Amino acid sequence: MINLIFLMIERVGLIIIVAYILMNSQHFKNILTKRQSLKTQLQLILIFGLFGIISNFTGVEISNNHIVSDQILTSLSENASLANTRVLTIGVSGLVGGPVVGTVVGLISGIVRFLQGGEEAYIYVISSLIVGIFSGLYGWRTIRKNSYPSILEGATVGACMELVQMSCILMFGSSIVTSWSLVRLIAIPMTFINSSGTAIFLSIIDSTLKQEEQTRAVQTHDVLELANRTAPFFRSGLNEASCMEAAKIIKRFIKVSAVSITDTESILAHVGAGSDHHKPTEKIITSLSKEVLRTGKTKEAHSHDEIGCNHPGCPLEAAVVVPLFSKGRIVGTLKLYFTDAFKLTFVERQLAEGLGNIFSTQIELGEVELQGKLLQDAEIKSLQAQVNPHFFFNAINTISALIRVDPEKSRKLLIQLGHFFRANLQGARKSLIPLETELNQVEAYLSLEQARFPDRYDVTLDIEPAIKDEVWLPPFIIQILVENALKHAFGNRKTDNHVWVTVCRKTIMDKHSKPIELLYLSVKDNGSGIDKEKVSLLGQVAVSSEKGTGSALENLNKRLIGLLGPEAALHFDTSPQGTTVWCYLPKGIKQKEAI
Repeated sequence: MINLIFLMIERVGLIIIVAYILMNSQHFKNILTKRQSLKTQLQLILIFGLFGIISNFTGVEISNNHIVSDQILTSLSENASLANTRVLTIGVSGLVGGPVVGTVVGLISGIVRFLQGGEEAYIYVISSLIVGIFSGLYGWRTIRKNSYPSILEGATVGACMELVQMSCILMFGSSIVTSWSLVRLIAIPMTFINSSGTAIFLSIIDSTLKQEEQTRAVQTHDVLELANRTAPFFRSGLNEASCMEAAKIIKRFIKVSAVSITDTESILAHVGAGSDHHKPTEKIITSLSKEVLRTGKTKEAHSHDEIGCNHPGCPLEAAVVVPLFSKGRIVGTLKLYFTDAFKLTFVERQLAEGLGNIFSTQIELGEVELQGKLLQDAEIKSLQAQVNPHFFFNAINTISALIRVDPEKSRKLLIQLGHFFRANLQGARKSLIPLETELNQVEAYLSLEQARFPDRYDVTLDIEPAIKDEVWLPPFIIQILVENALKHAFGNRKTDNHVWVTVCRKTIMDKHSKPIELLYLSVKDNGSGIDKEKVSLLGQVAVSSEKGTGSALENLNKRLIGLLGPEAALHFDTSPQGTTVWCYLPKGIKQKEAI
């Protein structure tokens, strides 16, 4: 038994070495980020299927409870059995790739083992399939969470899968005496090896991905600094001077070979490799950029031909091109170039898209400032265009704190922050927006607030599904009411803070006793209520508080009345058990009224 353990350790060592090489391959790390896609699953089947075949051929032949051969085995004698790392390979494939990958790899490994022959080889087809299915089902639990089993879970699953194989040998073997004799010899070595091998394999994946996360954390920090440095240039508009300075800053912060910025027709700036022929003021020459401008979608190129530059000797071998938007229209592109195609990875694409969102917001903000497009009503403009500096700084501080703890979450919050401020800019130019756009703004705001105060607030949105696409309403109305509830309703209470948002159709009687259908909107909380002397003032004048100027509800109420009439005024129902702010809005507002 001791000899068998050492021989099996040699086999596991081979698997672990290959696993380490794989995890240092950028391509393999990239496909692990998209494990639910069919293309990725086919690649995982190919990789682990090859592992399974190697495991069978490098097994240890056993006959009459003695080791017969530990050389490469393509076939076994009639009464021989095989101790190998097949179950380890199948189990890991299921944990990493899910039930489809585990089952197919189990089938491939089982068939190869059957073709090798030996005593009752059909048993190993059955056990391989069972191991693949069960390990895959366990792995699916973590795939849905975009994570991996822990090292302890891997060790436990690995041991259990080997016990499944031992059970199959006992259950399906023709002679219980012979089967038990074999199990007694190989059960402990195989279980130990399979358990430890699975744990080591998962530890390699875990350590590699943590290193990747640390890299992303550093990149996220650089992105925040980069956004701060480039903001003045993008806000001054897309012109040659500002884009050249912005491109120099981008290249200094990001490890790329070249950075290029264009408008819809010409190159505005190009810094780095290829600058001898990718010159500012000249027409866009790459087919890749033209395709991005045509479709409005991010594109990648992993070869010189895919980039589409016709200049002989161009050193650029890979690129990611991101469209830049303002007010919903494409105004240009941001291009990151690489002279080594292998340096363009999933991380670089995500980084480029994040930068594109931030720069688009800055460009749009610059256009708003330059155009000086104001709303006719000064009070409405003041409310819609306001950007709360405290909220902005709190959000940035939250993202900065999360960068090294949870870089993926900080990346998502950064995107949400971009969406939030872009919505503020767009809302400042419109008197009405779709209900669905308003709800997206509310969700962006809540994701940032809940990141600051985890589990403090529970906000429930009860929205009638049929009205999402047909209802338009003044921008920020729900967001302001939700923000007001979170700031003022609960005081210093840390738990049991609930807010309910309701939007639905209601039929009421007008002053002529005729039924009319209106949109009912309410934001209710279970806070401590509002002082009676303040209730009559809310919505009429600014009511001072410890956490704000008190003008938000006043401006919102005046805006509702100014846009939709006195029937749309806010109402306040309050008691020690909570407060409900509600109003009725016309249901049939047309989109053209919002322009």
